[in-house]
Amino acid sequence: MRADRLVSLVLLLRRHGRLSATALARELEVSTRTVLRDIEALSAAGVPVYAERGRHGGFALLPGFQTELTGLNHDEAIALLVAGSRSGAQAFGLGSALASAMLKVVDALPESYRATAAGVAERLLIDPEIDLLSRRLVAEEVPDTVVAEVRRAVFAGHKLRIHYAAVDQTPTWRTVDPIGLVTVRGLGYLLATRSGADRTYRLSRISAAEQLAEPAQRPDRVDLGKAWQERSTRFRTGGDQVTVLVRVDPARREELVDTALAVRAEETDADGRLRLEVTFQDPRHAEWALWQLATHAEALAPPWLRTSLHNRATAIATCYGMP
Repeated sequence: MRADRLVSLVLLLRRHGRLSATALARELEVSTRTVLRDIEALSAAGVPVYAERGRHGGFALLPGFQTELTGLNHDEAIALLVAGSRSGAQAFGLGSALASAMLKVVDALPESYRATAAGVAERLLIDPEIDLLSRRLVAEEVPDTVVAEVRRAVFAGHKLRIHYAAVDQTPTWRTVDPIGLVTVRGLGYLLATRSGADRTYRLSRISAAEQLAEPAQRPDRVDLGKAWQERSTRFRTGGDQVTVLVRVDPARREELVDTALAVRAEETDADGRLRLEVTFQDPRHAEWALWQLATHAEALAPPWLRTSLHNRATAIATCYGMP
């Protein structure tokens, strides 16, 4: 366990350049006293770790120090092999590179691990192409040349010029400051800013891309998880939102709530049914959600929703009426 921690400590210093004992303790989830003991152990083993005093001091490796750290344990090797089955690499145009890397991982494993790691990884399936109802997951094709250019601009921190086709709009050229790449259920997205405003671009709608020499205007560090959450929230709360009053069978409450944006109010009627005030993205979203629940839910208001559901039910009844 300590050997793994020492390796992690060296990797942290190689990545960040200089870190205080407090920062290292936080990253490694140990005490600062343990960090100091580990630093001494590394120095005794010949790893050139040195301390810098002062307000912005800390521990660092001598410039130019490199070492090969290939001591993967069994679970770490399996984790890498399983990662190779995920769709993110495909969405970002790294599928062939990942396949090559997985072969190198297996080849670099100790003999005792090599025979079992690949076999164990075969027992785990991540994000299959279809679900239990045989619904095929939507995967989009993005030209390798396009995604490679986008990826290079993201990593290099340069401005990016893209030929982009927004929904129902003519494709146009636009220059953006790339922040990061996100994959969700096989779909790839570019998070960027344009003239200082947040923008999210679907990779499959980019027909051409050109990395520019000019540095991108963006922060040095970014929390992509937080950025994606914020943009998802803005997306869900935009549009022509509608709030409806619904009576629903308690057994189907979660199904209704899971499709809604928010629950504004909730109470229980005398007959045990729940009365909810729920917000949906737009009228079509509200109609679809209530239709899925059939007679297990009843829209009480607004009147247009009741009329819309009534008309749909009448059309279905007419279609399947007795000849």
